Amino acid sequence: SLVAEGRFRFDMSHPKAISKEELAQIENKVNEIIRGNTEVGTKIMRSEDAVKEGAMALFGEKYGDEVRVVNMGEKYSVELCGGTHVKRTGDIGLFKILAESAIAAGVRRIEAATGQEALDYLNGKEESLGNLAGLLKTSADEVEPRIIAILEERKKLEKDLAKAKKDAATGGGSGVEKEDINGVAFIGKAFEDVSPKDLRGIIGDFQKQIGSGVVAVASSFEGKGSLIISVSDDLTDKVSAVDLVKKSADILGAKGGGGKPSFAQTGGPNGDKISDAIVKVRENL
Repeated sequence: SLVAEGRFRFDMSHPKAISKEELAQIENKVNEIIRGNTEVGTKIMRSEDAVKEGAMALFGEKYGDEVRVVNMGEKYSVELCGGTHVKRTGDIGLFKILAESAIAAGVRRIEAATGQEALDYLNGKEESLGNLAGLLKTSADEVEPRIIAILEERKKLEKDLAKAKKDAATGGGSGVEKEDINGVAFIGKAFEDVSPKDLRGIIGDFQKQIGSGVVAVASSFEGKGSLIISVSDDLTDKVSAVDLVKKSADILGAKGGGGKPSFAQTGGPNGDKISDAIVKVRENL
């Protein structure tokens, strides 16, 4: 769909994405034919004769009675084409695929660069790799293992940080203050900058500490508010976590909540109202 001096787009019917391995095979094959440096032949002939000889007529194109037939790579590619071409395949120099994508249902597109533009692309990639190696204080060959090591280190630090936040929130297992509401033990706490995932771990620890009772925890994270309520199994016949959550959901700007009598949650856009949500749970309890 585009032929320019240093790049082109090639669209084809294909049912799925072309894999990296397949793209590498395509790239290698094209460069092999380029290195063959075979002469590019052109001749004018009747269109019907050209097609009978195996020339590729592109779908949707309109051809006259006579056509220009281009033969490249010793008949590796024979096509009806009116455009200008190199004299030998070696004149192309280099072929580098830049991208592969879908442009319609069952239609894929390959974008590639040739000649100096392909070399400029590769030189740019090499420069970027060198800059990245400099930032990582390693060699270009060691960039990948260095990044893997950094990601593993980050994963460990995130895990340690989550544990530290959890210990700080729950008192590190040393116990947490609870109150009595109509004969039911209750813990209610609000936390800043705690993700909903970490909040689930916190409420689990609180429930273990309290034993029989109700625990309500709320948090703000990235501007949004979350509320989770846990009820010990011995109390679910008279206290429902789902009911408590639904009665407090509007505080966080949420429309109801979901779960089961022993565990329910909700969330909404009002991250600044988490303390109010805990107060509402306490009042409803």
